[in-house]
Amino acid sequence: MKFPYGMSDFRQIIDEGYFFIDRTAHIRVIEELGHQLLFLRPRRFGKSLLLSLLENYYDIQRADEFEQLFGHLAIGQNPTPLRNRYLVMRWDFSVVNSVGTPEAIQYSLYAHINRWIDTFTHQYRPLLSREIPLNPVDATVSLAAAVDVVRESGQRLYLLLDEYDNFANEVLMAGGRVNQQRYEALVYGDGVLKTVFKNIKAAGAGRGLDRVFITGVSPVVLSDSTSGYNVAENVSLSPALEDVCGFWEAEIAETLSQLARQCNFPPEKAAEALGQMRAFYNGYAFAYASGHSIYNPTLALYYFKHFAQTCAAPRTMLDSNFATDRNKIAYVAGLPNGDKVILDAVQDTSPITIRRLEDRFGVAEMLSPAQDRIFMASLLYYLGVLTLRQETERGDMTLQVPNLVVRRLYVDRLRQLLLPDPQRRDEVEVLTSAFFGEGALGPVCAFVEQRLFPLLDNRDYRWANELTLKTAFLTLLFEDTFYVVDSEAAIGRNYADLALILRPEMRKYRLLDLLLEFKFFKLADLDLNGEQVRALSREDAARLPQVQRGLSAAGEQLARYREALTAQYGAVLRLRTYAVIGLGFERLVWAETGALDSINQTVEGVREGLREGLPVT
Repeated sequence: MKFPYGMSDFRQIIDEGYFFIDRTAHIRVIEELGHQLLFLRPRRFGKSLLLSLLENYYDIQRADEFEQLFGHLAIGQNPTPLRNRYLVMRWDFSVVNSVGTPEAIQYSLYAHINRWIDTFTHQYRPLLSREIPLNPVDATVSLAAAVDVVRESGQRLYLLLDEYDNFANEVLMAGGRVNQQRYEALVYGDGVLKTVFKNIKAAGAGRGLDRVFITGVSPVVLSDSTSGYNVAENVSLSPALEDVCGFWEAEIAETLSQLARQCNFPPEKAAEALGQMRAFYNGYAFAYASGHSIYNPTLALYYFKHFAQTCAAPRTMLDSNFATDRNKIAYVAGLPNGDKVILDAVQDTSPITIRRLEDRFGVAEMLSPAQDRIFMASLLYYLGVLTLRQETERGDMTLQVPNLVVRRLYVDRLRQLLLPDPQRRDEVEVLTSAFFGEGALGPVCAFVEQRLFPLLDNRDYRWANELTLKTAFLTLLFEDTFYVVDSEAAIGRNYADLALILRPEMRKYRLLDLLLEFKFFKLADLDLNGEQVRALSREDAARLPQVQRGLSAAGEQLARYREALTAQYGAVLRLRTYAVIGLGFERLVWAETGALDSINQTVEGVREGLREGLPVT
């Protein structure tokens, strides 16, 4: 099986026999939705391939190839009357230079448009009544001329615009007042981007531009250019287009079954791989109350290609091409109230609730300190790092992090915020490695006490609870190379606070499965102040009645989780369970519960004795 990871040329995929899941029936839906459409999806979600599909379907010069390209697909069995009826022009704003002055960016944008109009002229020369004159200074004049020539020639024009907001977003998210001014110069007033969209709008008003299909990530740029292009219909939340980019789980499962057979694996290996892909790549929803979730197609192809070549999952589940999305999370975190939204997103026990997604907002609103978290959450949705979940009883929608790949991006940002010093992050690597291999939780707790608790000010303490404590540990312990890391993991009918279950292919290493349960007591609950708690030895702190009750309750919960996990994983499970009690932001008490067996207890006792300098036999 050949997987087209990183490929967006529909014709090449079909001609060379690459893996392709048929979404061509959506072409009819797109036709019926309107003539000027805006379709938004997160980056690397298959938008460019969708445009390539439309280009090949509507191009008048590819009518002779229709059967070859589409005959075996859904739209080939039932084509629309508009197939192969257009002259197609395609722009890609992701290649427009975003560096330099607004004048330099305008030059790059105009050069790009002129180049594609020139290509268009040569491609359709036999069908055009005359040459299309290019204006080297103003590409909007070139566009008007192209539309005029197409109309004079008795033809119709279809404009496909890929990543319409890419270069403008790059300017905006570079941050700083200077870049904000550059962005405003591009989209406000007589800015070049607004001017281009004004001319697209004019060309579509009966002058010869019949259809426009635009892709992008967010509606921010069009909102700022609204008076220039206020005729596009945003179809991004249309239920009929929910899966036009993305794979269903049944399709993922069938592909994995084929790969397992190709590798001579038993069927349970395919089920194992499906569980892994579900945790890392599933979870996106692009329609209100759909009840469905889809897989990111690029990440799925990344996994498939690696599995086909090696008969194993990729060691790094996060495709490095997605790592740049950290910058988008960092940008939102830097906006007014943005850091609070980032923290809320990670603490997914209380998902962000909204009445509706904001769909018309610009940079001025984004930078306003008056914006609430709902506004910020909508932006995170468009960036693909939050997604729609279920409806509430009151008809609101909840947003949450879609999967582990995206959660990794949030955790990376939290680590940067909490531990800006690279040496501290290196220290965490050493501590967590010992915990993963030996179960040494004590040094990790000491780090939290000494390095993280002092960073939390009185404002944080007023709202502090078990979630705060859990988030601190999640930030330190998140390691998706070896583990499926699950916050609020569903185990049986309960939810464990933090579970690190080894990925199947990582069980060849001497690593542990780990389960942590957290309890938190404010100092007022203990009738103690911070100085008094700090004066307590850890043993005395553990003897406090509230702490004893907390340890007992956590131990009972962990025992139930152990039983459920043992039934699920059997003998391969190497589970260690821990109760962690926070006494305000002053002290941690922890205890391991249900050690592996008496041998492991003896070994741990020997280690503990050596650490304490005691004579050991």
